[in-house]
Amino acid sequence: MNLAEACNVPLDSDVKIVDRMDDWKQVLSRDPFKSLISTLKRKYPKEISLTLDYRDIQSAGKLGIELADEILEKPLKVMEDIRDSLWHNRMITTEGEFHCNVRFTHLPRKTPVRDIRADDIGKLISVEGIVRKASEVRPRLTLAVFRCKAGHRNIRAQGFGPMVEPDGCQADGCTNKKFELLPPPHSKFIDSQRLKLQELPEGLRGGEQPESIDIDVLDDICASVTPGTRVILNGIVKQVQRRSQGQLSTTFDIYIECNSLEIGETDFDEVEIREEDEEEIKQLAALPWILNPDTNIPEPGVYSKIAGSIAPSIFGITHVKRAIALQMFSGIPKELPDGSRIRGDVHILMIGDPGIAKSQLIKYVTKLVPRSVYTSGKSASAAGLTASAVKDEFDGRWTLEAGAFVMADKGILGLDEIEKCDKSAQSSIHEAMEQQTISVAKAGITASLQCRSSVLAAGNPAMGRFDDYSGLAEQFNMPPSLLSRFDLIYLLTDKPEKTRDEMLAWHILNTHQYGEELVIAKKERRTATDPYSGIIPGIPPVLLRKYVAYAKANVFPKLSREAMEKLTGYFMSIRNLADSSDKPVPVTARAIEALIRLAEAAARMELSPVVTEDHASLVIQIVDESLKQVAYDPKTDTWDIDRVVSDKPKSQRDMIRAIEKRFDDLKNENGLTSEHELINSLADEGHSRIGIANTVEKMKKECIYTEKKGGFLKRL
Repeated sequence: MNLAEACNVPLDSDVKIVDRMDDWKQVLSRDPFKSLISTLKRKYPKEISLTLDYRDIQSAGKLGIELADEILEKPLKVMEDIRDSLWHNRMITTEGEFHCNVRFTHLPRKTPVRDIRADDIGKLISVEGIVRKASEVRPRLTLAVFRCKAGHRNIRAQGFGPMVEPDGCQADGCTNKKFELLPPPHSKFIDSQRLKLQELPEGLRGGEQPESIDIDVLDDICASVTPGTRVILNGIVKQVQRRSQGQLSTTFDIYIECNSLEIGETDFDEVEIREEDEEEIKQLAALPWILNPDTNIPEPGVYSKIAGSIAPSIFGITHVKRAIALQMFSGIPKELPDGSRIRGDVHILMIGDPGIAKSQLIKYVTKLVPRSVYTSGKSASAAGLTASAVKDEFDGRWTLEAGAFVMADKGILGLDEIEKCDKSAQSSIHEAMEQQTISVAKAGITASLQCRSSVLAAGNPAMGRFDDYSGLAEQFNMPPSLLSRFDLIYLLTDKPEKTRDEMLAWHILNTHQYGEELVIAKKERRTATDPYSGIIPGIPPVLLRKYVAYAKANVFPKLSREAMEKLTGYFMSIRNLADSSDKPVPVTARAIEALIRLAEAAARMELSPVVTEDHASLVIQIVDESLKQVAYDPKTDTWDIDRVVSDKPKSQRDMIRAIEKRFDDLKNENGLTSEHELINSLADEGHSRIGIANTVEKMKKECIYTEKKGGFLKRL
């Protein structure tokens, strides 16, 4: 188009407008629209929205197809036509002025946020994403009535952005330029809220940053979503002009004026499962049970397949992969009559030496499971993990911005390097992990956000590698209260072992060879051979994703009597190890909750409606393996859960009490005790000399004792 042609582009006033009021009367007289209008007529003015399904309009014959096309291209005109048709054809009769919000749902296609362009301005589009921020609901001026000093009234319609005031009084002969805004009922206000919608993480390609767009929500659909909610938003693309150094710019910002919101009701609804997929899923679930040669316990055939399909490029750590397989399916959350909620999500913590591929495993799982978020503790703050109150740049309002936990709602939060989180970040996730809510009370905003996500975390020991001579609790740079929230804790050590190391080396070499084969095959446009298919015939990631989605959406197993007795018997057998008050607490009640969640996940994985005794035996072996790593104290040959859920295990607390008592027995009139004499005295009673010396050193660091000249100790 040249300049001459551009100057002849017709203005809106020159475009011929076709009156569609009678056409809409013909369509709206049918069902289901007839019943919707009848409901609106009965509830008006308490309800003022008429929500029409685009699919129903499109199915109303040839006329319906024409009107449906016009909805997308000229939504404002269509909404006005529908309101005129309702009023002038007396489908709705009211006293006074009639106001109705016409809303459309289930539009035929979704537009990615990053693909919204200038051609979309003024059109009705549908976008899908996560609500990242939500402002407070505030009244917005839509029709302003101004009064000058002489009493003349001037009316100005208001849009998105700064208020538009008259340049001067429009009354004949009046030269006043100062005005007063008249309050309601003269000026008209409606509720308004601003949202920030961010793209779904699953739709991003590697290296892309999620884009976001501002949403303007008006009237009766305000406050219908909170940060972290996944929505399909239908709205009209609009523009607002930028200012550069006080001057109006030729560049405009775009935003969407929300017409309707569709909130997903089912889990994993973004995963499309076809009939052939469902048939393949049922065939996998029907695989016969096999006997695990390592544990000598029967397990579902699909369990081995799924565990072997998780990160096949990572060698070993099979026991962790088996636990993650159950975490992907999770247990069943329960809502009790008293309003309390029992979580069904499983939390797993891996603490291990460097180079065991913990980070790679977490990244693989978060990419595989829908609605998952990966973050690293080193760069995560308390607000970034939970939620924050942010001041809006546009109008100065305080808005809530969702953090990683909220964004991972109904998915898995991969939290790498958890020990590098600062103390405030670690303490902030206690509520998120157990109650699965995040309570926010900041900047005058009080809210509770949902974060029903499983946590798969990894960390390194405090000294970089595990030290066989130090206590377990000392090597975790995390508060015991946080450690107690995890259902399974795995300690992964990297110790040389000839046979295993040779297998590891060959596995890594095969992986690199496969990578080279993929590069060449892609260049030659052919299929590469898979070196893993000969070891474990795994499930392709696409099918595994659909399998998890299908199971979580359709299978809700119940505990059988036999399974309950099996789980209770295991729990009691460990608790009975503490046969006296002097013995440490072997496990807490949280252990049996972990057993129940994992047993439900095992049944769900097999698409079984009942948790059987075999499922219970399977998860007992998994929990037992984890507890033996963290709760068994080899020094005392007892089980002591305080090794991880308390600052000090019982054996160390007993040692401290013995030192305190012996110090009081040996101290002189000046309150001093010889350290050498103290250690020798306790060593003669059978205590470990090294253990006594180490405990005394810790008590010095904790400022319980101070060292004086001549090797004497004094209590502070």
